[in-house]
Amino acid sequence: MDLTVGPNPFFWSAEAVRAFYRDLAAAPVARVVIGEWVCSKRLPFWQDEIAGAVDVLRDGGKEVALSTLALITLKRERRMTADLMAAGLPVEVNDLSALAHVPVGAPFWVGPMVNVYNEGTLEWLARRGATRICLPPELPLASIETLARAGRAADVAVEVWGHGRAPLAISGRCYHARLHDRAKDSCQFVCGEDPDGRDVDTLDGQAFLTVNGVQTLGRAVTTVAAQIGALRDAGVASLRLSPHAGAFNDVARAYDTALRGSEAALPATLARLMPHATFCNGFVAAGPGAALIPEQGPGQSAPTRQF
Repeated sequence: MDLTVGPNPFFWSAEAVRAFYRDLAAAPVARVVIGEWVCSKRLPFWQDEIAGAVDVLRDGGKEVALSTLALITLKRERRMTADLMAAGLPVEVNDLSALAHVPVGAPFWVGPMVNVYNEGTLEWLARRGATRICLPPELPLASIETLARAGRAADVAVEVWGHGRAPLAISGRCYHARLHDRAKDSCQFVCGEDPDGRDVDTLDGQAFLTVNGVQTLGRAVTTVAAQIGALRDAGVASLRLSPHAGAFNDVARAYDTALRGSEAALPATLARLMPHATFCNGFVAAGPGAALIPEQGPGQSAPTRQF
């Protein structure tokens, strides 16, 4: 089992993007997916950094793929998607409409925004040309085991969402713009003011979700720190780490250390590296998504706790 870094969901400056991928080239990850997958309006502000990032990552020994948008709706977005196919790199599909631009049988990857919930879907994607699939973050371990087994039979590498705020939904409307009483078409890119998204509480003040432009994320940071052994036994090929501000390379190194056999120390290390974060693993542990459930032995209940 190794590590994949997914596309950055947030709107960062070109300088921040350049520094992030320059530093990531030295991180102990096997592959990186790069590209705008949330809002196409953001892309012109940093797209000139992509070619340089690809070069520095490949020089660092990383496999690199380009991501499609998670919601392709406009003609220019369809043209952008078609252009990705001509870039000479693997393409990760996060909206199935992108397959209209992928020749039948040509290899591609599948991202976590595609609902791969059963063996039939995985096998169909494999026949269509998928070679790597990152499962949606809401699947429990039992489903992951089934899909990892199907992936091995179909010669498809199966990834699991390992770290980061889980992507829960994508919308045609922009939550960030509405929070600031702006229309989507005149948003003034207000999402850039929140480099890790904007937290949202319920009306009674309970921590709830995080909004990121047109995307809804989990408020807590998902981690499979307590399930690494079980995921390894299930045959999962890779854990996906989602970019965030802060000591991301240190987080990647902590997961790499855990994969090398020191997983018991990972929760404490994450708590130290991300002292203000709340962590969860409820989906993979077959509990409420926002819960943090320790690894369980036979016959044990599933209490929730914080790191």
